Amino acid sequence: MTQDSFALLAGAAESPVLLHVPHSSPVVPPDVRDGIVLGDDELAVELAHITDAHTAEIAAVAAAAAGTAPWRFVNRLSRLVVDPERFPDEREEMLAVGMGAVYTRTTHRAELRPAGFDAAPLIERYFTPYAEGMTEAVAGRLAATGRAVIVDVHSYPTKPLPYELHGDGPRPPVCLGTDAFHTPPALLDAAREAFGGFGGVATDTPFAGTYVPLRYYRRDPRVSALMVEIRRDLYMTEPGGPAGPGAEALGTALAALVDAVVLQEGAPHAARPFGH
Repeated sequence: MTQDSFALLAGAAESPVLLHVPHSSPVVPPDVRDGIVLGDDELAVELAHITDAHTAEIAAVAAAAAGTAPWRFVNRLSRLVVDPERFPDEREEMLAVGMGAVYTRTTHRAELRPAGFDAAPLIERYFTPYAEGMTEAVAGRLAATGRAVIVDVHSYPTKPLPYELHGDGPRPPVCLGTDAFHTPPALLDAAREAFGGFGGVATDTPFAGTYVPLRYYRRDPRVSALMVEIRRDLYMTEPGGPAGPGAEALGTALAALVDAVVLQEGAPHAARPFGH
């Protein structure tokens, strides 16, 4: 499945793993650019801060290195178009800083889109098809293997940005975001082991939670999920600069996680109460 805005890249038929890369692209289509109030130089700076640069390449390294190739779902557009990982309604806490499914404020809390901006066309054109595509991708893994394991691949800046609601906490080299329902202990343990060689791994700081399509969210324990947040100084020049050798090493570590997940017991874990 491929559209201009996203792509599902096939892995091994027997793999339950879906690497989700939602924030790696800096691409803003011209008609969407017209609705953004920033000048070109300001927009370039904002994209450097907000984009999880090179995370698609890290996922590609993992897919090539894994013993059983994972599937990949990659956003081809910037999160300044829509952020597919936000709730599309009042459940989204980032609405408090103008960063719901369609951002109206920048990372530095400046105006991104004008007051009264109608987000509905962007939701209809980009957010909804993306959500449907991810839902279908998960359904495909469930049908093929009886389980689906979403590994969200992100990065974050070394120093907190003003938009962060929880930016005063620790900023480890690797942050693992979890969900009380969808993240089983074995998945979290495998990630801690895979990324243990990068100077430290912490859970849910400075970012917490993970992405699961709403059809399955808090409903289907066959769907497991984990967010991997990589501090950008491990692999690139900040902000928005080139990747360094750390990107290859992180991709290899992600492959180790993928292989560990494939080998884990396939039975769904017991649902646990919501704790985050």
